[in-house]
Amino acid sequence: MFESALTVMIFLPIVAGALILFCPAKGAARITGFFVSLIVLMIGVQLFIDFDGQGGMQFVYNTPWIPSLGINFGLGVDGISLLVLLTSAVLFPLVFCVLKEQSRAFYANLLLCQGAMLGAICATDLVVFYIFWEIMLVPIFFTIGIYGGPRRLAATMKITLYTIAGSLLMLVGIIYVANCYHQQFGVWTFDMARLSALSLSGGFAGWAFLMFMIAFAIKIPIFPFHTWLPEAYTEAPPATSFVLSAIMAKIGVYGMIRFVLPFFALEFISWATFFLVLGIIGMIYCGIAAIGQKDIKRMLAFCSASHMGIIAIGICAMNVQSLTGSLFQIAAHATSTGVLFLFVGLMEERLQTRNIDALGGLAYRAPIFATFFAVAMLSCVGLPGTSGFIGEFLIILGTVKYSMFLGLLTGFTLIVGVCYLLWMFQRVFYEKESETSARFTDLTVGEVFSFLPVMIIIFAMGIFPQFFISKIEPAVQQQIAQLYAPAQQQVVANEISVTDK
Repeated sequence: MFESALTVMIFLPIVAGALILFCPAKGAARITGFFVSLIVLMIGVQLFIDFDGQGGMQFVYNTPWIPSLGINFGLGVDGISLLVLLTSAVLFPLVFCVLKEQSRAFYANLLLCQGAMLGAICATDLVVFYIFWEIMLVPIFFTIGIYGGPRRLAATMKITLYTIAGSLLMLVGIIYVANCYHQQFGVWTFDMARLSALSLSGGFAGWAFLMFMIAFAIKIPIFPFHTWLPEAYTEAPPATSFVLSAIMAKIGVYGMIRFVLPFFALEFISWATFFLVLGIIGMIYCGIAAIGQKDIKRMLAFCSASHMGIIAIGICAMNVQSLTGSLFQIAAHATSTGVLFLFVGLMEERLQTRNIDALGGLAYRAPIFATFFAVAMLSCVGLPGTSGFIGEFLIILGTVKYSMFLGLLTGFTLIVGVCYLLWMFQRVFYEKESETSARFTDLTVGEVFSFLPVMIIIFAMGIFPQFFISKIEPAVQQQIAQLYAPAQQQVVANEISVTDK
């Protein structure tokens, strides 16, 4: 793969988005967006194929940006970021294929969002990561605020305030980490690999740790930082809800693994049980909240938050199985829950409603749509043979290793998700056909071929998981070894101190 592949993946959508604003026709903007996302997809797939799975950073691009402060424009991919990158590349073309009737500015914002997300995923410099992290919010702000539902302004303000507050906290944490490196080594750097050599604990390090954690917890979101999610997901246009659920939330998880674990190993080990319990509480709370929803999209919003809880649990269990499961589940969740948001968008586009009580019998009217919907839903609940099962199994296995009680509780909590999704599917697809549902038409040939690759990926990840796990597990093993190294060093130092006395 050519040296600047990652740079092309990031800046091609951003430049194309800017050019789309000058396109005279809306259709041309949508076609341009599709072909740009298709080029990004081809590069992403080639990167995945060429990735050797040895655990180190690959496809590295690094050039000085602000040398006096040690800031470089650094990009790279390793096993931690690989599946997140691939997921972002695979899913974006769906948005341009499936959902129609939007303005040029909407498609331009989608491309800007894709470029910023890829930049955050590939950044190996904290300043570069932060810049792309902030840029991600801009297209979300405009697409919800301009194209969202009746309560779009309140939803836009809520997600903006939450995200900016978390980002400012993270900025303070970034400055603290860089300053600690400068004090210890006499030079400035924001390079991730060099900063991970620090061992930060005690004093202000605890506050800096919480600043990073809160920023990522808001983006994921983890209970109790999830309160912006129902309104934002519900009021956002279907494409924006899809991007928020399928990709943006996953970058929050990625950021926690990439930056919190190596920088604040001792603090994370100390707080892990607390955040693990928050993940379980979030799964239960959001699962129960989902049961009471009449709006399918709002129900999926709580469903997404509930499933993000189990991904966070996998991180907090802090072993190879659970962390591998979390990274695997990132892609599994994106290709299931994320695609469900697109299916609901199609339903709303054709029927002008998302109310469960107004629907019924869609399976008789649209069997192909019902089948695809069922595949994504069953992957969501972790049916064996689908991608969702592998990720959840590894996470529960790793959590049981961490704590038998918490692991079993996590497993039982998943039953709540099975209940509300099956209940919704029965009512919408198999109860008596309503007058509203009678107007629904099945997927077109183009829509079938758009969704078919995602259906194949769901089964491929479920039946041949080792092909994907082999790419990420070496990096996970390195990350776990790096996580526990400071604690082991501290134990050795304490033993030496006791011996001397």
